[in-house]
Amino acid sequence: MGAFEKVLGDFLGTIPRDSYLISDKFTPQCADPAVENAVTALYEKSAELLGTDYMDFYWIHNPMDAPKWVTKLIPLAKSGKIGKIGLSNHSLAEIKEAEEILAKEGLKISAIQNHYSLLNRSSETSGILDYCRENDILFFSYMVLEQGALTGKYDTDHPFPEDSDRGRTYNPMLPQLEKLNARLEEIADHHNAAAAQIPTAWAIAKGALPIIGVTKVYQAEDAAKAAEIKLTEEEIVSLEQLADQTQLNVIRYWEKEMR
Repeated sequence: MGAFEKVLGDFLGTIPRDSYLISDKFTPQCADPAVENAVTALYEKSAELLGTDYMDFYWIHNPMDAPKWVTKLIPLAKSGKIGKIGLSNHSLAEIKEAEEILAKEGLKISAIQNHYSLLNRSSETSGILDYCRENDILFFSYMVLEQGALTGKYDTDHPFPEDSDRGRTYNPMLPQLEKLNARLEEIADHHNAAAAQIPTAWAIAKGALPIIGVTKVYQAEDAAKAAEIKLTEEEIVSLEQLADQTQLNVIRYWEKEMR
């Protein structure tokens, strides 16, 4: 209810503005039907809590009622209050539709954010990655580590807590993940790295910018070090083949497979 943005905004006020980027989003399900432009209204509310008048990235969180919200974003984009326009969880057809609308106003999509991991490469097979590459669009990948299932920390002997959402989702998959996680460990040893760094390095090698959730200092440090790992083509192919062999569906209830 805004508490997180307020706490973060108080902290950001203590450090130079050029030392960080702000990435925020408009979620269609949070749209206020009582206001003239729900996109602008939610932006202004977040900006006030964060103590800023400019956001480096601003996203349409999901394609509900697309392309309505892209149209509503245009006045905000033209105001100079945001740097890059982003879409999250949009299909290739929805991305192209948004691009056509924005192009008429001299604007463009600058970033895409989708679930992309060794276990979910639908943004690749659907052509989204290629489209981003060809049109100078940044591609951000979230859930690269599948919420910890691809870190080597969890296996059938060491499952997720049973009463957690991650446990209910990934514990049944752990037997199928044994070979893939073993290969992650093997490649990590070769690169003198942690297993959790390898899926991140894989995503970078594929042209993605991974979004890594961190709660501890070492996790942030590991994520940064992953950018220095250069996987070989053989390592990439072997990981993808083992991932395909699991035949797992990790697309979550709020997502869709990109086609």
